[in-house]
Amino acid sequence: MSLIDLLLGRPLKSDEDRNERIGVLAGVPMLGLDALSSAAYGPEAALTLLIPLGAAGLRYIGPISGLIIGLLFIVYFSYRQTIGAYPQGGGSYTVAKENLGTFAGLLAASALLLDYILTAAVGISAGIGALVSAFPKLQPYTLELCLATLALLTIVNLRGVREAGLAFMAPTYLFLASMLGVIGLGIVKAAMHGWHPTPIVEPPALPEAEATASLWLLMHAFASGCTAMTGVEAVSNGIRAFREPAVVHARRTLTVIIVALAILLAGIAALCHLYRVGATPPGQSGYQSVLSQLTAAVVGHGVAYYIAIGSVLSVLCLSANTAFADFPRLCRMIALDAYLPAGFANRGRRLVYSQGIIVLAILTAILLSAFGGVTDRLIPLFAVGAFLAFTMSQAGMVVHWRRKGGEGSQRSMAVNAVGAVGTGLTLVIVLVAKFTEGAWITVLVIPALLALFYGVHRHYRAIAREIETAEPLDTTGLEPPLVVVLIRGWSIITEKAMRLALTLSPDVFALHVTADDEAKVKKLRARWARIVEEPARAAGLPVPRLIVVSSPYRRISKPLLDALGELQRDQPGRPIAVVIPEIIVKHWYQNFLHNQTANLIKGHLYFSGLEQVSVVTVPWYLSR
Repeated sequence: MSLIDLLLGRPLKSDEDRNERIGVLAGVPMLGLDALSSAAYGPEAALTLLIPLGAAGLRYIGPISGLIIGLLFIVYFSYRQTIGAYPQGGGSYTVAKENLGTFAGLLAASALLLDYILTAAVGISAGIGALVSAFPKLQPYTLELCLATLALLTIVNLRGVREAGLAFMAPTYLFLASMLGVIGLGIVKAAMHGWHPTPIVEPPALPEAEATASLWLLMHAFASGCTAMTGVEAVSNGIRAFREPAVVHARRTLTVIIVALAILLAGIAALCHLYRVGATPPGQSGYQSVLSQLTAAVVGHGVAYYIAIGSVLSVLCLSANTAFADFPRLCRMIALDAYLPAGFANRGRRLVYSQGIIVLAILTAILLSAFGGVTDRLIPLFAVGAFLAFTMSQAGMVVHWRRKGGEGSQRSMAVNAVGAVGTGLTLVIVLVAKFTEGAWITVLVIPALLALFYGVHRHYRAIAREIETAEPLDTTGLEPPLVVVLIRGWSIITEKAMRLALTLSPDVFALHVTADDEAKVKKLRARWARIVEEPARAAGLPVPRLIVVSSPYRRISKPLLDALGELQRDQPGRPIAVVIPEIIVKHWYQNFLHNQTANLIKGHLYFSGLEQVSVVTVPWYLSR
């Protein structure tokens, strides 16, 4: 078994695609990790903004979480409709493009792509950050741990959709069981003690109030808490990953994710209020995450605590998998419309869109490296991309139902209209509240992505215009090409190339580039006359002519291009075939033992602008 087969698995045939599709059980970890893991940092982000209110801040986490949960279900119902209306996938991009126009679709796509890149980078760094806070000795290796996690996620996703879903099932369901268990036990204990429970481990004391609740502060907290809604659109983008009936399985997966996330958000908000748990200043001595405080308050610091917190750490690290599941699929949809390179639409050896996975891994690695594995400053950008995509999608669905009409369309249109207004207002709040914290970057990144899309599209359109023709085959003026065989000397490889050349044309030239080695040239001419010219004459074949070109600076490309340019001027309009003999080694690592001259020559010829020249490669396969 080769190394690549060991890492990525055996290549899959196209007709094996059906076997690679997933159901609800694998769909939740594959497409829901980002959304579910946001319960670990969304409520804490809101509570962090409420620290200046002291104990009074806890009374606001319930209403803020309630607003977020309400918005979550509005988005849920909208995406259920999107899944049914657009079963081919594409989510916000497809809906916005088909109903609001190409620009709106690309705007949604740019927001989603940015969101997925940030999801991958911040998810990994958040998980490793939590690990490092638990084991401070790992602090110097933060970046290395982030990159190792990224490499693991990349390999798992390159192995295929089904394996990615199965690989993350255990940590995902352990996280859900642990957190739902903590929430359930915490509420039962609170009810048994008259809703005034005594924590097993007392959480840090809440600070004295330094400010009063203002509309701006509450808006800021709400905007931070909305990071809990990132990843909700993932299922609508990945419908094609589900086995038939895909729409049914996608809707069920979305339902499980949304219900679980809503319970987590509501439960965390309730326990924070009951057990008087607030956020501690991040990055300062004594910092404890909200989930760590809640878990310790309910179950103490025993085995259950470490299992629960361990599951949180693993899910945070693996939450980037949602980006790996959907970023390549979204790139495929954009590429099919010729706004990204066509390679993004091609499936790799394991029937996944490998190019998208690799590009996401590279961009994520760059972000992680640039920030040393600590990407907290990028978190404010999260909700911007997500809510822009939500708004574009729901506005597009309003137009969709208006066009479609029929029974139930008015009700569906109303749901999407409410969703569009709700997410649009939230987008404005998030942008205003988070603008100075980094949301301004979207003002630069999204237009840059739009420019990239349109630049790629212009390139493809220009090519299409240039090569398009309705004219029938032109059969006039056909004549054999001038054939130029590049030779170093006489060998069995040169003989193979010459035999091919003699079948193509009566006008064959052998071109040898020399660094003014007269003795070597003299020997080659004599040998050429004896072993090439004489046998050709005896067989009644055209005699290949030897051309020796001097290159005092030991270069090959310029003398070659000069010689071909001269032939092109002497024979205007006549095709010229350049035959390049090339050694093909048996093992890839043996390429390092050869100077790759043939590839360099081909590269120079391709970009030479000599329109009459075609390139013919004659490979010689080494048997040893």
